[in-house]
Amino acid sequence: MKHLNIDGQCFYNMVVNASNSLEENKEYVNSLNVFPVPDGDTGTNMSMTFKTAVSEIQGMKDKPVGEIVKKLSKGALMGARGNSGVILSQIFRGIAKSLEQKEYVNCKEFADSLMEGSKSAYKAVMRPTEGTILTIIRAAAESAVKCQSDDITVMLGEVCEYTKSVLNKTPEMLPVLKKAKVVDAGGMGLLIIFQGMYEVIKNNMESVEINCVKKTEISSVVQNLGEQDIKFGYCTEFFINVENAQIDDFKHKIQAIGDSMVVVNDEDMVKVHIHTNDPGQVLSEAIKLGELSKIKIDNMRQQHRNVLNIHSEASLGKETNQEDENKNIELKKYAFVSVAMGEGIKNIFEDLGVDYVIEGGQTMNPSTQDILECINKINSENVLVFPNNKNIIMAANQAAELSSKNVRVVGTKTIPQGITAITSFNEELDLDENVKVMEESIAKVITGSVTYAVRDTEIEGKVIKEGDILGLVEGKIQETGNDMFETCDKVISKMMKDDSELITVFYGKDCEKQKIEGFLNKLEEKYKDIDVQFYDGNQPLYYFIVSVE
Repeated sequence: MKHLNIDGQCFYNMVVNASNSLEENKEYVNSLNVFPVPDGDTGTNMSMTFKTAVSEIQGMKDKPVGEIVKKLSKGALMGARGNSGVILSQIFRGIAKSLEQKEYVNCKEFADSLMEGSKSAYKAVMRPTEGTILTIIRAAAESAVKCQSDDITVMLGEVCEYTKSVLNKTPEMLPVLKKAKVVDAGGMGLLIIFQGMYEVIKNNMESVEINCVKKTEISSVVQNLGEQDIKFGYCTEFFINVENAQIDDFKHKIQAIGDSMVVVNDEDMVKVHIHTNDPGQVLSEAIKLGELSKIKIDNMRQQHRNVLNIHSEASLGKETNQEDENKNIELKKYAFVSVAMGEGIKNIFEDLGVDYVIEGGQTMNPSTQDILECINKINSENVLVFPNNKNIIMAANQAAELSSKNVRVVGTKTIPQGITAITSFNEELDLDENVKVMEESIAKVITGSVTYAVRDTEIEGKVIKEGDILGLVEGKIQETGNDMFETCDKVISKMMKDDSELITVFYGKDCEKQKIEGFLNKLEEKYKDIDVQFYDGNQPLYYFIVSVE
């Protein structure tokens, strides 16, 4: 069947099917990550990003294409996880911009939107690298624009075919892919999305259901949340219908009476989300800007009690006391948000004064929304964010841009860098001075780690077998072996410099604990003039995380 145009329902089915397909194939995409370490998460990040985006358009199949893709783009922006997820969100941001206010979309308009998506993605990356997801979106856009047919089915078929051929050439563009004998993981994820969209229009699929999060997954999170943790009890959402609103003053006023604030300003509308104890005050400030619509206020404490079947009067009393307590919280000058994995490492950050530690890192990158919500929970003039992972920095920067607060992301790429950064903080310095001091401090930190190989490969001249113990220095594989302690010893030796003064070792939950004390004694004997510190990080996947300063 020929498709000269696609309407909202067809587009809805296309992106939902694409999301489902990516979810089904995420482990395959994960397996394409170049490094053989057990934190290949490109497929997981892309799938979770896109699933969040699609959940935002649930029930919108009868809406115009432009309205659907606009909401889809916002969902991807807030749900973006990892670099691949952030780039994917930027692709759909460009597509949404191009299809704005379109009820139907023809072949040329669809092709032009892919080109806008490509441009948006390239702009988001400071140093674009060919052979990655960027190359694939550009190839898709160029193929779509060159298509001679006015049939969208034909065009998408050509896009998938050409994009696949370019993806197969990515090992020639990036030597690291060629050595690992894989194509680019992010590019494969994007191809799966296009194939999922093409499948719908090719087979005239009239209805596609969203694969939602299971209720059991949600309730396990709720059970770990105490009612005392709900500081602001009413989730308040609404729209302000107003053109080109000046919202800075409005955001400043409502920020003082709530948290988890997200205020998104489009040309003719302001979307507001905030957790507060006084929805009436928020609405009173909002109505000064314009007409309100789609007002939704949920009592989160009541929802929590309903889930857990708690209806006691004691819980109601605690709610009131918590409200009174929140009103007395003073605005701090500085606050800190850090990402970490492992109970021991989390405790270290909290002991150093970090306000919120987001559980994440390798294998589980927090989303833009996760980071933004933590930023907005803090009653502080300035917020410093420590990603502690190179794959989280883009999402952290995106969260900082979306926040109404004064947020600075310190580009920490490892746990030791994050700890050094927070310990170098000086309350007496202003924000810019502190960031400068932190950046200078982390530049002096050398980070190593010890983990295991999840597959056979050849990388950086080393033949690696599945199960080998891997020793990395600054993210590069330097040692392979079959003993975690010997490998760690060799890694530390490679990290040492003439002026080194401190060795810090965080041992993980899979480390052989009975051998730890002996290993500590060995290092202290070997490096008599250097301070050696051991901490139980309890981190997964990595037997050791090590720093030398």
